[in-house]
Amino acid sequence: MTVVPNYQNFNAATARPDFYRFHNGEKAPLQFAEAEYEARVAKLRKILIDLGVEAAVFTSMHNISYYSGFTYCSFGRPYGLVVTASDCVTISAGIDAGQPWRRCYGDNITYTDWQRDNFWRAILSVTGAGKAIGYESDHLSLLQKGKLDAFLKPSKAVDLYEATMRQRMHKSAAELEMIRAGAAVADVGGYAIRDAVKEGVREIDVAMAGRDAMELEIAKRFPEAEYRDTWVWFQSGINTDGAHNPVTGRVLQRGDILSLNTFPMISGYYTALERTMFVGEVDGASLKIWEANIGAHELGISLLKPGASCAEVTHQINQFFAERDLLQYRSFGYGHSFGVLSHYYGREAGLELREDIDTVLEPGMVISMEPMLTIADGQPGAGGYREHDILIITEDGNENITGYPYGPEFNVVG
Repeated sequence: MTVVPNYQNFNAATARPDFYRFHNGEKAPLQFAEAEYEARVAKLRKILIDLGVEAAVFTSMHNISYYSGFTYCSFGRPYGLVVTASDCVTISAGIDAGQPWRRCYGDNITYTDWQRDNFWRAILSVTGAGKAIGYESDHLSLLQKGKLDAFLKPSKAVDLYEATMRQRMHKSAAELEMIRAGAAVADVGGYAIRDAVKEGVREIDVAMAGRDAMELEIAKRFPEAEYRDTWVWFQSGINTDGAHNPVTGRVLQRGDILSLNTFPMISGYYTALERTMFVGEVDGASLKIWEANIGAHELGISLLKPGASCAEVTHQINQFFAERDLLQYRSFGYGHSFGVLSHYYGREAGLELREDIDTVLEPGMVISMEPMLTIADGQPGAGGYREHDILIITEDGNENITGYPYGPEFNVVG
């Protein structure tokens, strides 16, 4: 059924509204049951009460997706979610018509772009002026923070960045089920990539095989979802030196080091599989580095359990590498959180395996173990070595939900 737009703040001079409700069609199934979102918003409202906040104004993709189920596509336009004691309302641009309402928990208001800042006028219609407003310091730009102050005139402004991050770090049973499914899809992509690796093929050809396999698997497992953003980084030779190097048209050669990276995206939720591989054969110097990185990977997995801090785990892996004179080749932290994130939004900074993160692991958290060593071009064993598994922290240890094998026995291919 199509609902006639409910025009609000109608401008008689131009016969155009600043914003309106366009509830077009029926609500579509979200990635989780309504009860999941009710529970998340209820916990958020408890946070708001504790902090003395009357209305939360979210602008980030990760928090809007987490609390409402709607993962927006910005294309330079602002999007929002306003949560008060009684309302949960997404704020979306007119270009998206009724899709945000169909794909969100709660209400939706569409703002028009015939004049600047109708986005903030729509938010004001929910919050009212002069209230205690919560915002996200890690996302809201200085420009938009100035507009929040000008339009909403808050009695006080409270940063919700850390409190919401802490909430997202603890996964529900439904989230864990979703993440397990994502890890299984990543494995499907890994096997497709392994089958596609041959001398003479291009990186892009192998990457497309993995991406296509994952998208088909996601559509099979989640027939009512929206599909977007699944991707592969498949790197070879010198292109393996960075973890996030884009795919190229480089042609694979015998003896090349490879980096397999599959990233399925399911309704805003990201998972990953990353493996070192070689084409046809692996030389002795490379094998030595590879096996050392695998040793660090296995040590790291054994350390991920309740009561361990991120910094403690990091220091122990550092010691492992230092004893082998390899620590200077470490590229980045040893792992990070999972959930509502992607390569352009999200990430719970408080749950990363780095020296400066003191967060203590608790059951229900999800974290990767992904040590990486990079040896410069021209040196023995040159290339980037990385293994990546996803671990759910349990009551007495962890559950490794990555199934694709690592190591030379399975990953010297082609």
